[in-house]
Amino acid sequence: MGFMEKMWELAKKDLKTILLPEGEEDRNLIAAEKIKDNKLAKVVLIGNETKITTRAKELNLNLDGITLIDPETYEKTPAYAKELYEIRKNKGMTEEKALQVVKDPLYFGTVMVKVGDADGMVSGAIHTTGDLLRPGLQIVKTTPGISIVSGTFVMQVPNCQYGQDGLLLFADCAVNPNPTAEELASIAIATAETAKKLCGMEPRVAMLSFSTMGSASHELVDKVRKATELAKAQRPDLAIDGELQLDAALVKEVAELKAPNSPVAGKANVLVFPDLQAGNIGYKLVQRFAHADAVGPICQGFAKPINDLSRGCSAEDIVNVVAITAVQAQ
Repeated sequence: MGFMEKMWELAKKDLKTILLPEGEEDRNLIAAEKIKDNKLAKVVLIGNETKITTRAKELNLNLDGITLIDPETYEKTPAYAKELYEIRKNKGMTEEKALQVVKDPLYFGTVMVKVGDADGMVSGAIHTTGDLLRPGLQIVKTTPGISIVSGTFVMQVPNCQYGQDGLLLFADCAVNPNPTAEELASIAIATAETAKKLCGMEPRVAMLSFSTMGSASHELVDKVRKATELAKAQRPDLAIDGELQLDAALVKEVAELKAPNSPVAGKANVLVFPDLQAGNIGYKLVQRFAHADAVGPICQGFAKPINDLSRGCSAEDIVNVVAITAVQAQ
């Protein structure tokens, strides 16, 4: 069973309420019908109800059983505005401004998740990553012990002996351009937790660099080395090691030469890249050259499940990310 097949099966076992704040957009409408028909989640479309129902009819979609919520008219909008005001009043938020801001679908949805009226949210078909992260960080905030939100890709590589039968996690490939050592440590811990909770893996985390265990000296290597020390100190229960070159992280024979005493070298299944350039290039190389399935980016670090989409996503992509979000909420 592939990774997404597993996510679908798990999602069906405990239906969660997942918001689609871009509810007037065609791909979201198509995805909502598929999510309902496959019983993956209780989906909620946020937007103008007339626009949603009119467009659904034009697309020949059946939205019966799907909840539609318009922030302009919803009975709980004033309560959500009060919640937003309480959270942000020390940052200059007024009650009047909160009532205006909360009607933005992304802020509305984020508050809805915060207060427990929904279990998670998926956006990004027509909004940027920044549009999603901003209300998420302001309202839901990060998980205790995790200082930063990051993006991981679950890579399913066919006919591959590395990772866990070709299943690996790559991070951060989507959010943080140049994380500090402290942020890199937080990314490593968050990705290890994602590997455990989402993939059922025992994480073995490699902190990647162009150096293996002191083979090179450079400030970039120093950052990875410090991040490794911090991550180990914060979570001694996790198998985290570095700095490691990619071949030392994955290939047993190379690991025996370069890092014979490492508990991770030669058998890593979580790869933490030193910066966004390396991570983004790395996952796309594997995706294209090895014909790998790259599922993500999956946002990790939020106190509650909020996930991003590529603006070039398909309706099927939205369905899959909703399934993942539902499993995260479990």
